[in-house]
Amino acid sequence: MRKISLLLLLILPFYAAAAEKFTVELTINNGVFTPQVLNVPTKKIIRIKISNIGEQPAEFESTQLRKEKVLAPGASSVVVIVPLREGEYSFFDDFHLDLPKGKIIASEEVE
Repeated sequence: MRKISLLLLLILPFYAAAAEKFTVELTINNGVFTPQVLNVPTKKIIRIKISNIGEQPAEFESTQLRKEKVLAPGASSVVVIVPLREGEYSFFDDFHLDLPKGKIIASEEVE
């Protein structure tokens, strides 16, 4: 029993660190993302709280991240992304392809 307790004490901190989440907020207003760039850390699960404050349907879509979320006007939702490697990942609103894309920048250090 003592060995099991010791083993759990050694393993649990690693699971707790792996389960850490980093949350960012994103609003979409008739195809315009605010902020347009999301800075996130590597090695953490990313939660993006998305709110559609516009009068038209909106979609958060990233082919690189294989994520897609459609939001009715006034709706909110959350997209969860696995820990990312360092780099840039684009996202866009499929209903407003004529407007600028957004970008997620994953780096070791995030302010």
